[in-house]
Amino acid sequence: MNLKYFLSSILVLSLLVGCGNSDKGQLVGVEGKQWYHEKPFGMVKIEGGSFAMGKSDYDIAGLKNAPVKTVTVTSFYMDETEITNSEYRMFTQRVRDSVIRQKLAEEAELAGGGNNASANQGGGRNSRSIQDYAFKSPDQKGRRNRGNNQNQSQLTPYQEYSRHYDPLDRSLNWDVEIIWKPSEFPDDSYVYVMDEFYLDKENSYNGERMLDVSKFEYSYKTVDLEKAARKDEKLSNFITEERVPVYPDTTVWIKDYNYSYNEPMHNNYFYHTAFDNYPVVGISWKQAKAFADWRTQYLNAYNKEAGKSDAPIFRLPSEAEWEYAARGGLESAAFPWGGPFTKDDRACYLANFKPLRGDYAADEALYTVEADAYEPNDYGLYNMAGNVSEWVNTSYEPAAYEYMSSMNPNVNDKDNMKKVIRGGSWKDVSFYLRVSTRDYEYADSARSYIGVRLVQDYLGNQITGSQQRRP
Repeated sequence: MNLKYFLSSILVLSLLVGCGNSDKGQLVGVEGKQWYHEKPFGMVKIEGGSFAMGKSDYDIAGLKNAPVKTVTVTSFYMDETEITNSEYRMFTQRVRDSVIRQKLAEEAELAGGGNNASANQGGGRNSRSIQDYAFKSPDQKGRRNRGNNQNQSQLTPYQEYSRHYDPLDRSLNWDVEIIWKPSEFPDDSYVYVMDEFYLDKENSYNGERMLDVSKFEYSYKTVDLEKAARKDEKLSNFITEERVPVYPDTTVWIKDYNYSYNEPMHNNYFYHTAFDNYPVVGISWKQAKAFADWRTQYLNAYNKEAGKSDAPIFRLPSEAEWEYAARGGLESAAFPWGGPFTKDDRACYLANFKPLRGDYAADEALYTVEADAYEPNDYGLYNMAGNVSEWVNTSYEPAAYEYMSSMNPNVNDKDNMKKVIRGGSWKDVSFYLRVSTRDYEYADSARSYIGVRLVQDYLGNQITGSQQRRP
C-alpha cells in the first residue's frame, strides 16, 4: 500500500473519532433544551396520588353508577376558578377579529394592490383603505401576528394537527385596528366586507345593528390517538377537522326555563362588564374543547416568539382528575370542604346551590356568583361544588367504573354524545354538589348552569412526599 495514502487514511480516521468528541466516547445522552414547567397563570398544581373514587356504601342509588374504586392520577395543573366571561371573551374576540381580518385581506387582494399598499380606493377618510388590511409579505413579521398563520414546516406535531384561521398560511396584518363605526368605514370594499358580519336591519333591534355571531367559527384539527395506536393505518385516517361556533348561546337563559322572566340575563350576562368575573355558561362540550385548543395555541405562539419550548396542551380534565381535585386531599369526604353538611358553624351556606327545596335566595345568590366566591378547598380550588356544573373529558357510561383502568382512568367514546358534568350548579339540590355524584349532558348542548375549567399536564416528577425515590 502506498505509504502516503496510508498515513492520510489514519489522519482522517483520527479526525472523525476525535472531532468534537468531548464525551470521551461515553454514552452521555443527547442534550435537549433547558426545561422547567412554568406555572400557568390562574392555575394551581395538583400533586398526583391515589384515592377512593366513587360513592360511599350508604348511597345505594349512587353505587349503581359510581361504585368505590381505588385509582391513581398523575400530577396536573388546574384552573383555580371556573373560566369566566372575561376570559372566554378573549377567545371569542380573537377568533372574531381573525375571521374579519381574513376577509378584509382577501377583499384587498380582489380589489388589487400589493401587500400593505396604501392606495386609497373610494376616497376614504384619513387616507385609509381596504389595502391597509392586506396580507403581510413573508418578510414582514410583527409581534401582533402571534403565530396565527405559521408556516407548516415550523409547527410542532400537535400544532400541525391544529392549524386554524388561514388555510393558506398567509400572515394577517394585526398592526392596524379594525374600524367598527360605520360612519368611519374607509371605502366601499370595507363596507362590503363588514356588511357580511352583521345581521340585517330586519333582525336587529334596540336601535343597534348586531353582529351575526354564527359567522365566527374556530377551526382546528384533532387526532384520535386511541384508535390510531391500535390500528396499522396512516395517521391521516384518524385526523378530523372541527369547525365550532365560538360564541356562547345566550338564549339558554330563556330556553332552560319556561314561564320565567330571564331576559336581563339573556341580554347582559355574557357581554356586560358587570358579569366579567362570573363563570361563562351557554357553551357546549364541543365549544369547551375548542377553547382548550385555542388557549394552547395562544400560549405556544408566545413561547415560540420567546424561544421557549412548547408548553403541554390545555384540556378538559378526566372525570377521575376532577373528582381527585374536588376532594382536596380529604378522604371519603362528601363535599369539597369535608362534610356532611352544606353550612358552616355560623349557619352560612358553603356553596351556591338550591337549598331548602327551592329557596334559591337562601344562600344569598339567585343565579351564579363570582367565580372566586366562597372559600376554596384545600387544593386552592374555588366552587368545585355549586355555582356551575363543569364539563369533563369523559363519556357517561353507567358501568364505566367496573372496567376502567386504575391508572389515570378515562372512558371517552367519541360516538357517545353523553358527556359527564360534575360539581352541581346554582339550580341543583345538594345531592349534585357531592364530589362523587355523576351527571351528564349531550356534547352539543349548552345550558345556563354548565361551565368549564381546564387542566394542563405536569411534566416532571410525579412522585411526592415519602414516596420519592432515594439515591
